[in-house]
Amino acid sequence: QVQLVESGGGLVQPGGSLRLSCAASGIIFRIYAMGWYRQAPGKQRELVADITSGYSTNYADSVKGRFTISRDNAKNTVYLQMNSLKPEDTAVYYCNAARLAVMGPSDYWGQGTQVTVSS
Repeated sequence: QVQLVESGGGLVQPGGSLRLSCAASGIIFRIYAMGWYRQAPGKQRELVADITSGYSTNYADSVKGRFTISRDNAKNTVYLQMNSLKPEDTAVYYCNAARLAVMGPSDYWGQGTQVTVSS
């Protein structure tokens, strides 16, 4: 059984910070690329940031310089540190685990956590 559980979402004022966590079980965590996606009402799900098994990172242009993705393989956990939050960051944030193998791609998702940026 694969399980990805997000936590750390909530309500924050513009300019504030949040740290999201995603704890994984049921996978060999260290060999998976991990990512954070978000989806706002009426909009498509978009990639926010990801980090490979080799610790290479990638960010959406809209969050560069404000968000930082990291992983702790000993804890089977990926984090998203979000600083200088803006109202347009409001969305449900989803954790993703992905890898390629002989059988084809594997792709798993968490249940999502709500982030609301508002005064």
